[in-house]
Amino acid sequence: MARMRGVVAGFGVVCCLGLGSAGCTGSDAVPRETPAGDAVRVLREAADVLMDAGSSKATTSLEMATGGTRVTIRGEGVYDYRKRLGRLKVLLPRDPAGKAVRRPITELLAPGALFMKNRGAGVPADKWVRVDTGTLSDGNLVTGGATDPFAAAEVLRGTWSATFVGRTEVAGAKVRHYRGTADLRQASRHALDANREVLDAAAKGFATARVPFDVYLDDAGRIRKLRHRFSFVNGRRDEPVAVASTTLLYDFGIPADVRLPEDGDIYAGRIAEE
Repeated sequence: MARMRGVVAGFGVVCCLGLGSAGCTGSDAVPRETPAGDAVRVLREAADVLMDAGSSKATTSLEMATGGTRVTIRGEGVYDYRKRLGRLKVLLPRDPAGKAVRRPITELLAPGALFMKNRGAGVPADKWVRVDTGTLSDGNLVTGGATDPFAAAEVLRGTWSATFVGRTEVAGAKVRHYRGTADLRQASRHALDANREVLDAAAKGFATARVPFDVYLDDAGRIRKLRHRFSFVNGRRDEPVAVASTTLLYDFGIPADVRLPEDGDIYAGRIAEE
């Protein structure tokens, strides 16, 4: 149990690295054909297609293997791509005895910010913790235990090589499978607004700015599944740690009413390190 919790803390998942020291298609979007050819161009435009789709449900998973222990953190919720607001319920892994380490954590995703409830570590139960994602060494691509779905899509703006693998299915939807590599520095130059800072921070903070990925687009060009493989240097170890982030998107066009906390609902005290 102690080892598992140590791995989670070292990962920075939801404990937030550095805090202690400070489906169905219901979219009204016009379908876009995404030919197998010109894969780089198609993938660089994938984030724009999500904005056209408006919103969706999302499930996420973050996997890390280190020291012979594998940790998986799962999340699910909704995302509004036009407002770039999301809400996820993130589940930390159970300990080896099968007992939950902590209650699910509610995360609100916003341009340049992450809000967390049920954060623990002395934070009152009715308060939110706010984190400026641009100050995180990974831009919150892994720290929060879930990758922001739109930030994940904007990583593809940095696609510099890609190949069309073939047709398959994801959750009953017919999709085109692409495999490639993106450069976070290039992605940051072409990202929208606050995500430029987020991706730039990740490009500097990860062990490498090159991010291998597999992505599956439906016939409207919308991302149905996206898997990134990030590499970062754990502050307590010298060797890079590999992290696999998988995002599934479905039920496009559903209502996604995400409201951010009022100033009075945000915890202003010191957060204990875990």
